[in-house]
Amino acid sequence: MDWIIAILVGALIGWLASLVMGTDARQGAIANILIGIIGSALGRWLFADVLGIGGAAAAGSLSLLGILWGVLGAIILIFILRAVRVL
Repeated sequence: MDWIIAILVGALIGWLASLVMGTDARQGAIANILIGIIGSALGRWLFADVLGIGGAAAAGSLSLLGILWGVLGAIILIFILRAVRVL
């Protein structure tokens, strides 16, 4: 059951990040899910582990703070993918 929630939250995070970055028309549902899940992990690692921001440990969880940190990580991931011309 946890993986279903991870997919749904990842889809929401990826969709929100793609709206912010203007890539929504080029991405499908699978890309949104992958960007949301990987971006949340990136956000948790970068902001909670590396920078030590305590609230960032919630990135990717089903809470307002978790979604916000996850979207921030997904935005960074989309920026990186654009820089290497993948997206």
